Amino acid sequence: MTTRVKVAPSILSADFGRLAAEVKAIEQAGADLVHVDVMDGRFVPNLTIGPLVVEAVKRSTTLPLDVHLMIVEPERYIGDFAKAGASIITVHQETCPHLHRTLQQIRAAGATPSVVLNPATPLSAIEEVLGDVEQVLLMSVNPGFGGQAFIPSTVDKVRRLRALLDGRGRSHVDIEVDGGINPDTAKQVVAAGATVLVAGNAVFKSPDYAKAIAALRP
Repeated sequence: MTTRVKVAPSILSADFGRLAAEVKAIEQAGADLVHVDVMDGRFVPNLTIGPLVVEAVKRSTTLPLDVHLMIVEPERYIGDFAKAGASIITVHQETCPHLHRTLQQIRAAGATPSVVLNPATPLSAIEEVLGDVEQVLLMSVNPGFGGQAFIPSTVDKVRRLRALLDGRGRSHVDIEVDGGINPDTAKQVVAAGATVLVAGNAVFKSPDYAKAIAALRP
């Protein structure tokens, strides 16, 4: 059975002056998730949004909110983001010295636990927690800014992660890819085993969101 590829447009590329309308537009255009990039200016060189904006986005859509915490000490804010309406909360392995505990905290808060790796972080860094997550996000750019070029080695990393998950009896775990996703790179990572695609500019810079989202699915 072929798994339907989910598309998660990143609101980092949306028009924040009309954010509610943008979120409604991607829902009507066929998006599966709303990807929310939270940056703290410390772990990554950019500063974006917090729980109040997540709460506002939640009021604007029925889609699940896929909240990516690019922040240090994420454990301090997991409860706030869960209460604001985050369906999936993704934390960086690089910022969690007690990763297992943090993933348990996400689940206890009522959200789906997800872990993310930067491009240079090996898969071995999360082998011990694969039984505790429902999604693994692989960054295909270095996090912090939208509009970067896709790192080609990500394709093989996706392939190795899919084999690792299948070998652990965790075939249902989603593999999400974020960074430089367009119809060409989407095809490559989906063929390697990715099931969720984060796309910012590929969707929000397009004149037709529905066509842009459809073009990302094989």
